[in-house]
Amino acid sequence: MLSKEIEKKLNEQLNCEFYSSYLYISMATHFDYCNFKGFSGWMMQQAKEELTHAHKIYNYLSMQGAKVELQEIAKPKNHWECTLDVFKDSLNHEKTVTKSINDLANMAIEAKDNPTAIFLQEFVTEQVEEESTLEEIIQKLKLIKDNISGLYFLERELGMRKE
Repeated sequence: MLSKEIEKKLNEQLNCEFYSSYLYISMATHFDYCNFKGFSGWMMQQAKEELTHAHKIYNYLSMQGAKVELQEIAKPKNHWECTLDVFKDSLNHEKTVTKSINDLANMAIEAKDNPTAIFLQEFVTEQVEEESTLEEIIQKLKLIKDNISGLYFLERELGMRKE
């Protein structure tokens, strides 16, 4: 059985994952509007991944007999000046998510809540991958600068992402 504090924090993380999905959908719509279908597709895959995280937390709370409490989802940003800014915002958001998950995992460890600590390890590991991937994309965008061909090839590469 979960402590009330961990239950509350897991519900907050559930909301964070829903917001993350909403933010990535907003980024996808931005790219759709700019006719960058590859970048848009990459962001939609991110949105789906975040929904998967939310469902895992939902299921975990339910399996633990905890009450799932859905919260309001904030309106995400919906305009960026350039592609690099979108990915920088994405990285900054993922860093916030990483902190939230790490804090939650540490709370579970301190409370000796082994099932929750083990459950959260997948999320901890995934965040390392998320940040690394975004750092790589940002570095490529910085190298490309205003080179249209480079942007085209990166957009095409990211658009090939499947699940």
